[in-house]
Amino acid sequence: MHFTSETSSNGVIERTFTLGEITGVLWTPESGTAGAPLLLSGHSGGMHKRAPGLVAGALHCATTYGYTVAAIDAPGHGDRPRNIQDQRWADAIHRARAAGEPIAPIVVDYNASLAERAVPEWQAALDALQALPDIGTEAPIGYGGMTLGVATGLMLATVESRIAALSFGAVFVDDALIETARKVTVPVEYRIPWDDEYIDRNAGLALFDAFGSKEKTLHAHPGGYNQVPDYERDSSARFFARHLRRAGVTPA
Repeated sequence: MHFTSETSSNGVIERTFTLGEITGVLWTPESGTAGAPLLLSGHSGGMHKRAPGLVAGALHCATTYGYTVAAIDAPGHGDRPRNIQDQRWADAIHRARAAGEPIAPIVVDYNASLAERAVPEWQAALDALQALPDIGTEAPIGYGGMTLGVATGLMLATVESRIAALSFGAVFVDDALIETARKVTVPVEYRIPWDDEYIDRNAGLALFDAFGSKEKTLHAHPGGYNQVPDYERDSSARFFARHLRRAGVTPA
């Protein structure tokens, strides 16, 4: 892992890094992070590691709860070039949206391909993050994400025992994702946008029902998937505080 820049603002240190082809960013509170939970944050499809909502959530978790937060660009997103097949999927989504046709079947296939490639990258990034002295191998780990970040996080959680809790937003659902959700056993907080024009709420309910976790919580909010209320951001942080406990961190 090579750090390529570092800035500090409002009590949070932001460092960008590269790890082979992986490009990422790490937020840590200036007050110190020894033993603090590490949150992995997966961005939405078409976005990147510095998407506004992702950054807002990361800064809130770092300043209010003292968490360390890491995000990486998915393949073909952010600072990473898009391959020919990914460009075809992206073009197909734009054409379908412009024509008023369903985009879900295209997005599902695209997300599945991206998630399959992103999982080993997240594992490599996690290895490198745990090797940092200010994080270490004892830090409890959570994962949060939206749309593509959900598809990636579900797949990652089924193969990565280091992840102890998941807080998710909306995602395009198919039978394969339902089967993946059945294998998830860690605590889950899941949010459904009740009025999204592309993401079906009933599919979201089916996904929640499929989670194999003994402890799972469903939240629904009005509007689309990109209209998440601020209080849901804090709910996610408090969810992680309950399940990634450490000395000095308690739920608000």
